[in-house]
Amino acid sequence: MAHSNISIFVPHAGCPHNCAFCDQRTITSTEKPPRAADVERICTAALGEVRDPADTEIAFFGGSFTAVPRRYMLELLEAAQPFIGEGRFSGIRISTRPDYIDEEILDILKAHHVTAIELGAQSMSDEVLEANERGHSAKDAAYAAMLIKSRRCFQLGLQMMVGLYKSTPQEERRSWRRIAALSPDTVRIYPVVILEGTRLGELYKSGEYQPFDFDTAVELCAGFLADAEQRGIEVIKLGLHASRDVEAKKLGGFYHPAFRELCEGRLYLRQMVKELTAAGGGKLPKSAVIAVPPKHMSRAAGHKRCNAEYLRTLGTQVRFIPREGAEHFEIEQVENAD
Repeated sequence: MAHSNISIFVPHAGCPHNCAFCDQRTITSTEKPPRAADVERICTAALGEVRDPADTEIAFFGGSFTAVPRRYMLELLEAAQPFIGEGRFSGIRISTRPDYIDEEILDILKAHHVTAIELGAQSMSDEVLEANERGHSAKDAAYAAMLIKSRRCFQLGLQMMVGLYKSTPQEERRSWRRIAALSPDTVRIYPVVILEGTRLGELYKSGEYQPFDFDTAVELCAGFLADAEQRGIEVIKLGLHASRDVEAKKLGGFYHPAFRELCEGRLYLRQMVKELTAAGGGKLPKSAVIAVPPKHMSRAAGHKRCNAEYLRTLGTQVRFIPREGAEHFEIEQVENAD
């Protein structure tokens, strides 16, 4: 059974900085901060709807949860307490800033059944963080991650943004290596979406900020996804959640409603090219039949059959056939050029 969250959004609450990229009200499609009564209402409704409460967390997302006024943070946490325990939800997940984690805060979170803490690291480059008005350093993120891991009672999540102002593909790879080295349990990878009404939007419209191209973002994120899988890090989100509000306000960047599918398809393509080249005796064959597990058919063909089209441009016509019970694709037949 897949893990699930009961998401309660706290837009901009507690944020001490208005980061250059951020418009949480658009991203979360909400403006009014929740109160205790809202938490109780949402959790009561969810208990009757969720199939497996024991594998479900109450999640406070959208703001910097540990930076909100202490009384408000405790109001939300305490409102959630009656819904945690046997026959109810497993715990609480929060997202917050790295510079608002310390031993006292961790004591409070532990006492209120918080089970997972996600830190908005965004980048591990101080230059990029400063340029995007983030207000904390890469060292802050590393220190907060260490404190959380040392408690051994929290799951550590890290969030990364790809393509921020002043960043480069080389810098993204360095940031990913530093994030992965912190050994998080989970990561969320958000390719930047430039929104109207943000500082990043102003820089974009003036021409001062020119993101690298979309295909580079897909290639980078596909590589991070593959590396995370090898390290045993769960990528719980790759790409911004599809939203009419985001689509209405986006100016540029890397928004795509199926961004993860694009990345998974890119990884599949890499492996197919490698194995097709081997099957063709060191060069791509003229045509090939590839047997694919049914659940992977869309990955193999690519979003809107982009993988099949790319192979065609390289001179290889491919046909995908489903094979029940298979775990990986297999090259069934190749025809080499004369």
